[in-house]
Amino acid sequence: MAATAASTALKRLDLRDPAALFESHGAEEIRGLERQVRAEIEHKKEELRQMVGERYRDLIEAVDTIGQMRRCAEGLVGAVKATDQYCARLRQAGSAAPRPPRDPQPQQPSQEKFYSMAAQIKLLLEIPEKIWSSMEASQYLHATQLYLLCCHLHKLLQLDSSSSRYSPVLSRFPILIQQLAAASHFRSAILHESKMLLTCQAVSDQAVAEALCSVMLLEDSSPRQALADFLLARKAAIQKLLNQQHHGAGVKSQICSLVELLATTLNQAHALFYTLPEGLLPDPSLPCGMLLSTLDNVTGQHPTGKGIGVLQEDMKLCSWFKHLPASVVEFQPALRTLARPISQEYLKDTLQKWIHMCNEDIKNGISNLLMYVTSMKGLAAIRDAMWELLANESIHHSWDVICRRLLDRPLLFWEDLMQQLFLDRLQTLTKEGFDSISSSSKELLVSALRELESSTSSSTSNKHIHFEHDMSLFLWSESPSDLPPDAAWVSVSNRAQFPGSGLSMKAKAISPCVQSFCSALDSKLKVKLEDLLAYLPSGDPSPPKDVSPAQARHCAFDRYADAGTVQEMLQMHSAACVGHITDCVQAELQSIQQAVQGQQDAPDGVQLHSVLFMARLCQSLGELCPHLKQCILGKSGSTEKPARDSRALKKQGKGKTQEIIPMQAKWQEVKELLLQQSVMGYRVWSSAVVKVLAHGFTQSLLLDDAGSVLATATSWDEVEIQEEAESGSSVTSKIRLPVQPSWYVQSFLLSLCQEINRVGGHALPKVTLQEMLKSCVVQVVAAYEKLSEEKQVKKEGAFPMTQNRALQLLYDLRYLHIVLTTKGEEVKSGRSKQDPRVEKVADHLEALIDPFDLDVFTPHLHGNLNRLVQRTSVLFGLLTGTENQFTPRSSTFNSQEAHNILPLASSQIRFGLLPLSMTSTRKAKSAGRSIETRAQAAIR
Repeated sequence: MAATAASTALKRLDLRDPAALFESHGAEEIRGLERQVRAEIEHKKEELRQMVGERYRDLIEAVDTIGQMRRCAEGLVGAVKATDQYCARLRQAGSAAPRPPRDPQPQQPSQEKFYSMAAQIKLLLEIPEKIWSSMEASQYLHATQLYLLCCHLHKLLQLDSSSSRYSPVLSRFPILIQQLAAASHFRSAILHESKMLLTCQAVSDQAVAEALCSVMLLEDSSPRQALADFLLARKAAIQKLLNQQHHGAGVKSQICSLVELLATTLNQAHALFYTLPEGLLPDPSLPCGMLLSTLDNVTGQHPTGKGIGVLQEDMKLCSWFKHLPASVVEFQPALRTLARPISQEYLKDTLQKWIHMCNEDIKNGISNLLMYVTSMKGLAAIRDAMWELLANESIHHSWDVICRRLLDRPLLFWEDLMQQLFLDRLQTLTKEGFDSISSSSKELLVSALRELESSTSSSTSNKHIHFEHDMSLFLWSESPSDLPPDAAWVSVSNRAQFPGSGLSMKAKAISPCVQSFCSALDSKLKVKLEDLLAYLPSGDPSPPKDVSPAQARHCAFDRYADAGTVQEMLQMHSAACVGHITDCVQAELQSIQQAVQGQQDAPDGVQLHSVLFMARLCQSLGELCPHLKQCILGKSGSTEKPARDSRALKKQGKGKTQEIIPMQAKWQEVKELLLQQSVMGYRVWSSAVVKVLAHGFTQSLLLDDAGSVLATATSWDEVEIQEEAESGSSVTSKIRLPVQPSWYVQSFLLSLCQEINRVGGHALPKVTLQEMLKSCVVQVVAAYEKLSEEKQVKKEGAFPMTQNRALQLLYDLRYLHIVLTTKGEEVKSGRSKQDPRVEKVADHLEALIDPFDLDVFTPHLHGNLNRLVQRTSVLFGLLTGTENQFTPRSSTFNSQEAHNILPLASSQIRFGLLPLSMTSTRKAKSAGRSIETRAQAAIR
């Protein structure tokens, strides 16, 4: 017990470090450790001595045994030498003794019969080895001949009779009993191996013919039965090939092996069973009737020894071969019934039934195999490998002639068997791929909306989320990606169609969140499109180098015959994917719209940010996802020229009707669907913004106490006018007229512009801006109508409607109507059409002004209004629009504006005060006159 504990302690110690040992133990402990180590050493020595002693005893015993074996072998060799010497002495003594006289005649028949039987028994004993050798060499016909010869010998020796157990031959030669038992298994073994060879496709026609002959000789069947056995074996080979479980490249090899097996089966059926009609010369390159010719060579009456030709070479030198009887030497296998050729009608009918029977198995098997192919590239690789296989000369040599002889029609492997299965799998893969893209896009959209909603509560939210809250932060921020890296040395015309630079995104008011969403969607579409394009024809559809054009044209199938179907499939699923995304956007917009409409106060800003994100997303999806366009337009979408080239083409072809390609029409439908959802999103935002601003405007307008009226009033301008007195002299007087709108009007317009600028107003759809302005006009007019109704009812403490206030309100109304009214239709028609509601309110306000004063004020009000609109056209440029071009002040020079020396530009919006040369004033006169007439009509 102590020794065991000590040994365990020694194992735990590290005795290789003496310094550490002396540091951790005292002298007595170290002496104790030394004694323990020495005890362990002695113990190990004793174990080694015992082990060496035991092995030494075993070694000595082995040496003794070897010596005994050597002595035994030497004795045996000596005995053999003594026997040999004794036999030699006997031969010498026999040759020296006189021979007795021979009696040739009396014992010759019995001796010859005995030698004949001995020779037959000798041959019978050697046949099994020859049969096994032939079977190992796959020479099944030769093995069949030997087996039938063996059966013939059994009959000659009477070994297979009913009294075989009492046969004198078996009683004298008991070894033949084992021979009979071994020979009984040869028939089943040869049949099994022959039928197994029929299932192999990589065998020659001659080997198949010999295997069928073996089956016919062993089963005594007819050529029709041989045809049935051949086709059943090939059907089993097809099922075995289809049931193998392989993945990836294994599927391609299986399908190619299947096609090769079908082609080989028909070729071998023609070579084995087809017989030429009388009068036609055989074609050396197209063999036929090999089964009957091989069978005739085996069973026909030919020169002696035809049936045992292989043994004849080996045994003709043997001394006993000459004693074999003639029935053995000239043995020929024979059929009980005459083998008749198969008629062409029966052969055609049988092969057509076989193809119809295999058709369902092939389709089911290939469908199951294609389930393991998970990409269009894999399908294309299988199709191309099959095309190269069918275009090969070895398979398609005289293929049309063979099909016409055997089936009366061509057998199209691709069109009849494979094409629809490949299209079905392609449909499944495409649907699964785009469903995955749709679901991932929906998840990405929902996560982006959730991130927008949660960004307000998180102070450390992403910078890009702040850009969604205020687009102006993104538009006026600088980043290294604003310019493309090749902007310094590559011209605009030579750049890519979609450079994706920061400035281009800012010019289109596409936020980073929208860019990331579109980039993620486009990358997924790119992967799916590249995968699918591998199935479609490339730019250079040339055949492989090892296939000649003639072979590719006459032998192989058209690989890209279904390209149109595939492109329609791609277009349909791409449009469905976009429709799924727009449906999700529409559902989100409807839920937000219902929530916003139910709110009486200001709407939730987070909801409006989500609405704007979805509106920008739908607006930019078609442009930032070029692969979506390519999916719908096909390969023509990737080769389109940039938009600037298309404009030039439109100018050249102006006035000519152009046909609309169906794919282009589908792309237009997709763009219209996206634009519709975008406009719907902007409409939700604009209605909420207009509702809030119009509510504040209405409240300010309806304040009728004196303090509120004075707080919203602006300074008026004094104008000197000359009037003719009753005496005929001119009298100069001063009148005061408004030159600025009220503060709440300016605040309303400025807030409206700020809201539009905050969302990137320069990129808003024109329809959205026009709807927004129309809504503003409706709300403003409703506010003035409400004011008119309230003023008709007198209230205590209310500030009376004076002439000056009515004049200011009229000035405000005319100004708002000019700024907020969309000018597109007016410019096209050349005249302005007044809103009856505006005219009704204006008439009510004019009725509060003295008619004589109104006639005096109207021309000056018109001038003030015209100048005000020109001055604020830049400030409120997003509201006035590109079509609100006012008259340059060069046409209305007066002494008060002597500083205007150069004419001002009439075609610049953002820089309306930019001076230009006099050549631009002529173009501005016509536009100026139309604007003046519209403004005068508005005043009146």
